[in-house]
Amino acid sequence: MPDHVIVTDEEAIRIIKLRRPEKKNALTQGMYDAMRDAIDTAQNNPAIRCLMITGGPGVFTAGNDLEDFRSTTAGDPRPVGAVKFMYSLVQNTKPVVAAVDGIAIGIGVTMMFHCDYVVASTTALFSTPFIHLGLVPEGASSLLAPATMGYQRAFAMLLMGRPVSAEEAHQAGFVNMVAPPGHAEVEALKVARDICMLPAEALAVSRKLLRPPPEQLLRRIDQESHLFGERLSSPEAIAAFNAFFARKSA
Repeated sequence: MPDHVIVTDEEAIRIIKLRRPEKKNALTQGMYDAMRDAIDTAQNNPAIRCLMITGGPGVFTAGNDLEDFRSTTAGDPRPVGAVKFMYSLVQNTKPVVAAVDGIAIGIGVTMMFHCDYVVASTTALFSTPFIHLGLVPEGASSLLAPATMGYQRAFAMLLMGRPVSAEEAHQAGFVNMVAPPGHAEVEALKVARDICMLPAEALAVSRKLLRPPPEQLLRRIDQESHLFGERLSSPEAIAAFNAFFARKSA
């Protein structure tokens, strides 16, 4: 399999770049494993002061690759790869900066609520179409989204599947900065470098104070994962997935 996740260390920044443009960076089990490993191996490396997640210019991620998703959940209806990745993101102790240019769908939005600083280009569009597939939110987004953007906005995005523009996301509070098209990664790197200049121990302690306890987030992820698995075998979800693949093969 080609390298669909490129991990590089630039100075004190570990950059995790999604690189599967022909599929709009849709995430496979292998990509989740690679991202999780990049996060986990940074934890005990004092040379790494900050993590950055990017999809490169034009697209962040189209979310789960549904073909891969359908095959990997055939025996166990829970999205195991995505859950393990989210576990790593929750338990991570390093600041995380995200650069979003273009679409961010599903878990591409969910992970934003676990990032510490998000830069989005004006072309960014955040969409969580779980409800249209007969599914439920994941990655503790049912807990973090209302806390970040308010219940009504979270309801519209997570439960009605309404897309959110970069400016709307900025107003809602889960995007810190809006950049010109193609400049999200450059601006995110500037932010990451600024973070690396801060006192590391004080930053780690302060970050821990600001965030919900990891145990609380992991409990919500487990609860969502259980319900997500139940929903995957529901008539609503089966009909929605069948319709999706029928349109794709037409």
